[in-house]
Formats: sequence, structure tokens, C-alpha cells
Amino acid sequence: MSDSPADFSADSAEGPQSPGFDEMTRDIAEVPAVEVIVTVAVNLMSAAAVKLGLTEEGDKYKDLDEARKLVHALAGLLDASATEISSFHAAPLRDGLKSLQLAFREASLVKDEPGQGPGEKYTGPIYG
Repeated sequence: MSDSPADFSADSAEGPQSPGFDEMTRDIAEVPAVEVIVTVAVNLMSAAAVKLGLTEEGDKYKDLDEARKLVHALAGLLDASATEISSFHAAPLRDGLKSLQLAFREASLVKDEPGQGPGEKYTGPIYG
């Protein structure tokens, strides 16, 4: 048996079948925009926490350059979606963002000037 992509098609009787494009499109069409935005934000927060070394693995995956990008992207997403999601959803995300920004400032050997840290373009200066 070869490992060609044809062996893993939806018509294959072997192994788990992956959903087709039409099925995935229908599934995402049923998800409210707020849920998509919150899910993306939580994923960005989780990835940033890992890159800041805030997980059990600590410094194993720590990469402040990558963390900066993720925190900045999270801040931009929250800024852009602030009027689209309720404060019920936005408040905890903003709190998480601020915690990540403070953790970044604490982890940095060379400190950014207030207002120059990741995402501060959107949130304003973070002091800590």
C-alpha cells in the first residue's frame, strides 16, 4: 500500500475519514462571529503565554520575539472587535491581554519605553 494522498480520500474504507470542504463550510457557517473572535483571541493568548515561558515547561519554549508578535496581534484583534463583541466577552480578554503585556515587560531584559511594548499601540502604555 502506498502513502499517496489518494489512499486517504473520503472514499477510502480505511482509517478515520476527514470532513470534506462542504461539511466544514456548513459547520463554520453555524458558528456566531463572536465565538470565532473569542476563540481566535484565546488561541493567541495561549500561544503568547507559551512563548512568554508562563507554562509548566517554562523556558523550554520561551521566545520573546514570537511573544511580542502574538501579544501585538491579540491587542489589534481586541481593538478592532471591541464594538462587535459585548463587554461580557471583551472584559476578560482585555484583562488577559494586560496580564500578558505585564508578563512581557517583566520578562524583557531590555525594557520598552511605556507605549512601545507589544500591543501598546492599541491599549496605551502599560506600566509595571
